[in-house]
Amino acid sequence: MAGKFQGTDFYDVDSLLSEEERMIRDTVREWVEEHVMPIIGKAYIDRQFPKELIPELGEMGMLGPTLPEEYGCAGLNNVAYGLISQELERGDSGIRSFASVQGALVMYPLFTFGSDEHKQEWLPKLATGEKIGCFGLSEPDYGSNPGGMITTAKKTDDGWLLNGVKMWITNGSMADVAIIWAQTEEIGDTKGIRGFVVPTDTDGFSARDQKGKMSLLASDTSELHLEDVRLPDSALLPEASGLKSPLKCLTQARFGITFGAVGAAMACFDEARSYSKERLMFGKPIGGKQIQQIRLADMLTNITQGQLLCIQLGRLKDAGTMTPQQVSLAKRANVNMACDIAREARRLLGANGILVEYNSMRHMANLESVYTYEGTHDIHGLILGQAVTGIAAY
Repeated sequence: MAGKFQGTDFYDVDSLLSEEERMIRDTVREWVEEHVMPIIGKAYIDRQFPKELIPELGEMGMLGPTLPEEYGCAGLNNVAYGLISQELERGDSGIRSFASVQGALVMYPLFTFGSDEHKQEWLPKLATGEKIGCFGLSEPDYGSNPGGMITTAKKTDDGWLLNGVKMWITNGSMADVAIIWAQTEEIGDTKGIRGFVVPTDTDGFSARDQKGKMSLLASDTSELHLEDVRLPDSALLPEASGLKSPLKCLTQARFGITFGAVGAAMACFDEARSYSKERLMFGKPIGGKQIQQIRLADMLTNITQGQLLCIQLGRLKDAGTMTPQQVSLAKRANVNMACDIAREARRLLGANGILVEYNSMRHMANLESVYTYEGTHDIHGLILGQAVTGIAAY
């Protein structure tokens, strides 16, 4: 078994980070080592998100970390946010997914599109983890094409009436508030999509656990059902208008995934490297075999490329010049890289690689979901194709 995680840094990436960024990364790394790693295997097998971690995530400023301190948030830069995501996903994609949804998909739209009342009511409690949020965009038949959503919001004399179903919703069954995106005009009119702040105890709102998952087992994944959910006018996010608004939220989350995938890859590489030096075959460590050294060299090369991609993306984001297409490239490249490394690490571990005592197969299964959510690998490929040709292929 691998010892205490030390990180992977073959190109002195640390020298590209500020002292504060390194300190934040190291603090979260130690927390993951002490609080996540001892329990995550059992949580995964038991198919339970470890809720006991939520107050600590809040106390350490890992929920909505880039938002202002006036709302109880940490006010960090985006590279620091990315490094937090990296270390959380090094523990498990389900832990990073929780923080990602809470921060990028709930707190970010409240801060960016919400009223002063929305911000004051929800952000401080979401920042501490006292309240939990979820984000309802995807539907059973509208994932890669959210603009076609059939969840509707009809204007009434005293507010809005919402009906529809949302699917693949992280945090859904334990959420106190949902950010729901619904069509207020004709189906297919992307300009008519608006966002609503929906307390989950509202009549007509229900959440049902997604059954039969083979991935992200230590994560809460749900279907949301809205049956004649009546909301006041104040529930509308006043500054959100059209499909571009939820897509801005997804860009925030995808940025974190880009770093998170590197964390999962680093965890698998570290485990494989340590195992290769300890596992004997024909009286010698398997790490001395050419085939395993090539495996490890490929892993190291790809992780290093992913790290450098992340740092540059973070600097662009902090400078305000990052584009969604750049995030698509990074999400696509790094998640695909992490999937490959998790698979190769699992294979290097041999039969032991399927045991919960080792991390690589858990990461391998989780990353298949990460490969798909927040924009599939192929959808991001089409986004890049349009960026370089000027022609949309979807």
